[in-house]
Amino acid sequence: MDYLLEICAFNLPSAMIAQQAGADRIELCASPEEGGVTPSPGVIRLAREKLRIALYPIIRPRGGDFLYSEEEFRVMLRDIEYCKQVGCNGVVIGMLSPDGSVDQARCARLVETAYPLGVTFHRAFDWAANPFEALETIIQMGCERILTSGQRPTADEGAGLIDQLVREADDRIVIMPGSGVRSANIVALAEKTGASEFHTSARLWQASSMEYVNACMKEAQDMVMAGEEEIRKIKERLLSLES
Repeated sequence: MDYLLEICAFNLPSAMIAQQAGADRIELCASPEEGGVTPSPGVIRLAREKLRIALYPIIRPRGGDFLYSEEEFRVMLRDIEYCKQVGCNGVVIGMLSPDGSVDQARCARLVETAYPLGVTFHRAFDWAANPFEALETIIQMGCERILTSGQRPTADEGAGLIDQLVREADDRIVIMPGSGVRSANIVALAEKTGASEFHTSARLWQASSMEYVNACMKEAQDMVMAGEEEIRKIKERLLSLES
């Protein structure tokens, strides 16, 4: 089996680190404190110019739930159109209805707008009321993969459901575990779930390089960065499974 590693990069330097460390694809996001929202047009454009590997910006207009207004939906359509214009390889989407089902009509329109770009359905899936119904809906819409932690906080905790989803998908769509994926558990996750693609931010906190700090502000200025060594370790362990 060939294994792929996707890195969730919360800024352009992290995307570059991930590429250098051997990542196969970047999910480009902003605002890690909100779980990832759509990056600015400038970040998306510059990332596309600098990256050789596949680039999938997240299309998420805000943090919080995945129940969006018509205005937010129009923003998502515009953001997808921009990603197409600058040559991204795909986008990452997800919308739910109030009852916890996938918002099929509007998600299908996002997929149609993205064509011929690839589409990943993100962890809105983990908030769906029925994961197997959601799986079939997402397949019907034409998405190429689902990012999921198995409807638990981490992929380790949700490994049982992820394994069931991989089996139920039966190669009709990729099931990609994410959340808490690290070099320490990647081999066990691959063995437990049968998945072939994995997602991680491999995040670490980088201290500010500012020499002057106003202590009265009482706020840390550290930022989330991708850990190059951790990405290399994950990639090496996936490659060891292929041999």
